[in-house]
Amino acid sequence: MKQKLSLLLPIFLAATMVPLAIGQKDGKPKGKNADKIAPSLPEKAFAEAKKKRKLLVFSRTTGFRHGSIPTGLTAMRMMGEKTGAFEAILSDDLDNFESDRINEFDAILFLNTTGDPFMEKGKPDAQARSERLQKNLQDFVKGGKGFAGFHSATDTLKPRGGKTPEYSKMINGAFDGHPWGGGSNVTIAVEKGQEKHPVVAHLNGESLSFKEEIYQMRDPYDSSQVQMLLRLDLEKSDKKNLKRADRDYGVAWVRKWGEGRVFYCSLGHNDAMYWHPEVLKVYLGGLQYALGDFDVPSK
Repeated sequence: MKQKLSLLLPIFLAATMVPLAIGQKDGKPKGKNADKIAPSLPEKAFAEAKKKRKLLVFSRTTGFRHGSIPTGLTAMRMMGEKTGAFEAILSDDLDNFESDRINEFDAILFLNTTGDPFMEKGKPDAQARSERLQKNLQDFVKGGKGFAGFHSATDTLKPRGGKTPEYSKMINGAFDGHPWGGGSNVTIAVEKGQEKHPVVAHLNGESLSFKEEIYQMRDPYDSSQVQMLLRLDLEKSDKKNLKRADRDYGVAWVRKWGEGRVFYCSLGHNDAMYWHPEVLKVYLGGLQYALGDFDVPSK
């Protein structure tokens, strides 16, 4: 019986990984929209990796699940492979956040996570485990590792019941609706004074215009606490009814968190963001900052 189980185990494990499995066949890249992503990838890393880097790309959701997640996963794997900046480990296995495994990674990317991605409803210890894994993530980053979030990473572990999770403080804010839906025409501007910041310097101060969903943020959002890099240009975007009287709609930023590093970019609702050449460079620069290889100004 034991022999049969040992033979079946690899087959079972392979089957459980199918939703995230992305590979190559006949020399051609595989994965959702790989043919569109391939010619748009950065030619090289912004900085040479100091050592082989492992980036955990985590996309588990307990709320809305974006259809662009498979495209984003493909893009992250392909970008790591082409540039050599990192090895993307595509996994939603919660065991990766346990204390005996989390430090195998150099940084963790929440790619369109929502709700409480650490929660497993129906399990008796679900709440306790979620709280433990949240603490492990905080210890990981504050201890000197990196964290990055794309798009709905701010619609994750949000404040509720008068309590603000450390996660929301770390990522600098919580989703408060999206006046600009995925079909909206928006213009994203480089933050004034940051035109030469290494993560966005490739834009040469020029704005980006496309269709994309853009978020409003609520507390603990505070743009003065981060190194703002990109911001929505309200005058050149579709007109909407806004909640924020201060008209502060940040899109991408970096910051320090304890001894670690954090990068967030709210782009990533539409599949096309993951094959937009300039957006991919912003992603790469921010990820390399989080990984510890790209030394850039941050707060």
